[in-house]
Amino acid sequence: MPRTHLLLPAALLLLAPLALTGCGTETAGSENRASEDAGSGAGSTPSRADLEDRARAAQTRTAHVYVTEADGFTLAEQSVGVLGDDGFQAVYVARKGGAQIKVGVERGTVDDTSCRGLHPPAKRCEKDGKGWYRTPGPGAPDSTDASGSWHAYARSEHGLRIQLSADPALVDRDTLRAAAEEAHRADAAELDAVLPKKTSPATPVERGDIPRDGDGAPQDPPGAGG
Repeated sequence: MPRTHLLLPAALLLLAPLALTGCGTETAGSENRASEDAGSGAGSTPSRADLEDRARAAQTRTAHVYVTEADGFTLAEQSVGVLGDDGFQAVYVARKGGAQIKVGVERGTVDDTSCRGLHPPAKRCEKDGKGWYRTPGPGAPDSTDASGSWHAYARSEHGLRIQLSADPALVDRDTLRAAAEEAHRADAAELDAVLPKKTSPATPVERGDIPRDGDGAPQDPPGAGG
């Protein structure tokens, strides 16, 4: 059964600015927050087992979590989630103007032969540095975005395909390429900053008016009106 790909450019890249900027964001270099938390008595970085557990709860794997740095951009924490079966995705938002860079990580590779067939399909693939620069080509919008306003950098490593994409009207090629080159597998401190915290399941409410035996209805106390 083919997987549903969630790495969509422009249309899904351009999340509502208020929704993204209204919630907490995290700087791309997450070691700072981890060290501040440790200094404030919040404790050291969680164990690897705990980080793996949090990744599973988010339906991904720690090895699939990639972070990046881009000047003027911060991570939108609520954008972090699974991509495909067990991939990873996150959006970095410009502190001014609301431009966005989306990071997507999935199992797979990219090369000269497969570059154009990745999602979204590209008309143009150009080898650039460690990866490929992909665009829909002039006048060739993809099936998801009628404007065709996206461009992306993709590369493969460790059996994973890492793709960063953005709207070229808001994020120029140099900025996107720099972010793609900075993208790397998250270390323990970065995982702690990026992965959603696990929440304990709610405990059942204790009812004092339910009979301990049988299947009776709640009991009203003696003398209750009604």
